[in-house]
Amino acid sequence: MEEYLDAQSETVNSQARVKEFFTGVYTFMFMALFISGAVSYYMASSGLFTEWFINYETQSISPVFYVVMFAPLGLVLLIQAKYRSFSMGTLVALFILYSALVGASLSSIFFVYSMGDIASTFFITGGAFAAMAILGYTTSVDLSKMGSLLYMAFIGIFIAAIVNMFLGSSWLGYLISIIGVFVFTGLTAWEMQKLKAIAHDPQFSDDERKKMSLMGGLTLYILFINLFLSLLHLLGGRD
Repeated sequence: MEEYLDAQSETVNSQARVKEFFTGVYTFMFMALFISGAVSYYMASSGLFTEWFINYETQSISPVFYVVMFAPLGLVLLIQAKYRSFSMGTLVALFILYSALVGASLSSIFFVYSMGDIASTFFITGGAFAAMAILGYTTSVDLSKMGSLLYMAFIGIFIAAIVNMFLGSSWLGYLISIIGVFVFTGLTAWEMQKLKAIAHDPQFSDDERKKMSLMGGLTLYILFINLFLSLLHLLGGRD
C-alpha cells in the first residue's frame, strides 16, 4: 500500500513538473512573439523604420538595418553558450532584447505585404506549428536522427538566404521558402520531443528547469518566426 501511495505521489509530482515546465516554455515563446509583433508594427506605423533604416540620399536600405538584422544572431549564440552561467534575470533581459531586435528587423514586412496577408499567414503558421508540436510530443518515434539532419538543412538555408540577399534571385527565394516550410515544421516536432524528455527528467534543479524553459521558448519562437516568414513568402501577395 505504501509503495502504491509513493508511486501515486511521484506521478502527481511528475505531472506538476511537466505542466510547470511547459507553462514556462510557452510563456517565454508568446512573450517573445508579442514583443516582436508590437515592436515591428510600431516601427512600421510610426515611421521609425524609414527614419532609422532608409538612406534618403540614395533611397536604399541603410547599413544600420543590416546591423539590426544580424545582431540577434550574435545575441542568440551568446545566450546559448552562456545560459548555464548567466543568472535568470540576465537571460530574461537578453531574451527581451533579442525579441525586440527581431521585431525591428521584421518591421520591413509591412512595406512588402498587406496586413491581411500577414494576419492570415500568422494564423496558418500557428495551426501548422501547433499540429507539429502535438505530433512531436505524442509520437513514440525517435526523431533525434531527423533533428540532426534538419539542423544541417537549417544551416544550409541560412547560408543560401544570405547569398540570395546579394543575388536577388526570385526562384532561389521561393526554393528556400519551400524547403524552409518542411525543415521548420520538422524541427518543431523534434524540439517538442526533446523538451518533453527534459520536462520529465527529475534530476534538474528548479533553477536549471527555469533556464531550460527559457531556452525552449526561445527555440520554439525562432522556429515559429522562420516558419512564418517562409509561408509569408509563399502565400503573401506583394504590395
